[in-house]
Amino acid sequence: MNIKLIAIGKTDNKNLIALIADYSKRLGFYIKFDFEVIPDLKKVKNLSEAQQKEKEGELILAKTQTSDVLVLLDENGKQLDSVAFSDYLQKHMNSGIKTLIFVIGGPYGFSDAVYARANGKLGLSKMTFSHQMVRLFFIEQLYRGFTILRNEPYHHR
Repeated sequence: MNIKLIAIGKTDNKNLIALIADYSKRLGFYIKFDFEVIPDLKKVKNLSEAQQKEKEGELILAKTQTSDVLVLLDENGKQLDSVAFSDYLQKHMNSGIKTLIFVIGGPYGFSDAVYARANGKLGLSKMTFSHQMVRLFFIEQLYRGFTILRNEPYHHR
C-alpha cells in the first residue's frame, strides 16, 4: 500500500520543512510515502470562500484515482489516539487497497465535491492548528503508527 499526504499551500518555515523531511524519510522504512503540496491559489482576493474551496477541491480531486481511499483531515472527523490510529492503518493495509490518501485542506476547508468523494474523515484534535503545523503532526503520527505496529520503542505505552 502507498500512503500519500496532500496539502494546500507551501510551508515557508525552514524548521518545519526539515522536520517534515525527517519524518517523511523515516516513514520510507515502513511504507511508500509521498507528500504532495498543491500551490496556493493566485488572485484569491477576487474569490469568495466557496469559490476558493471549489477551485482547491478541483485540484485535490485531480490528484486522486477512483480506486484510491480518500481521507480528509477535518476538524469534525473521528478522533483516534495513536494506538487506534495504528489499528486504522493496519485495517487499510489488510484491505488490499493500493493507495490511501490523506488531505489537509485550505484555510476554509473542503468543497462539497471533496466531501462527497471522501471515504472518511479524521480529526487530529479539538484544538485548531496552523495548516503548516498539521503537516508535521500528521506525518509524525503516521511514523508513530508504524512503530506501534512493529512494536518498536518509539511509542511508549
